Amino acid sequence: MIDATLYKQVMGSFPSGVTVITTLDDDGQIVGLTASAFSSLSIDPALVLFCPNYSSDSYPVLIKHKRFAIHFLSGGQQSEAYAFACKGKDKAQGIEWTLSELGNPILANATAVIECELWREYEGGDHAIMVGAVKNLIVPQHNAGPLVYCNGKMGALPALA
Repeated sequence: MIDATLYKQVMGSFPSGVTVITTLDDDGQIVGLTASAFSSLSIDPALVLFCPNYSSDSYPVLIKHKRFAIHFLSGGQQSEAYAFACKGKDKAQGIEWTLSELGNPILANATAVIECELWREYEGGDHAIMVGAVKNLIVPQHNAGPLVYCNGKMGALPALA
């Protein structure tokens, strides 16, 4: 058996980008979660995946509505990352967002956004593996560096040489 504390320590030492996945609930309110478990999967067809915890209050809404936007957060978006990492409603209070042409809530100032429809879902222990078919890509005009997560901390990635 693997020690859970040691497992988290080892996995936490691997730096990753920080994403926020958003959708709308039945009342048209923004719902979402913060995830560092994200990856591209396939170019043909264009597929990406992320892994929400089954206990997330956003997971049932994502499964039901089957469409979502994945935001790559910029270095200045720690408040958005923490807001969507919390449980409960009104996560986006005070956060600037608009509705895309595909009907997804889009957060302002992300380094990029991928709009998806749910393609498949797989079981992955205490997390779901949600595969999204890419329907639209958004690259904002500004060129901000990404937000990264490592050893339990978030911060802007310094400029790379």
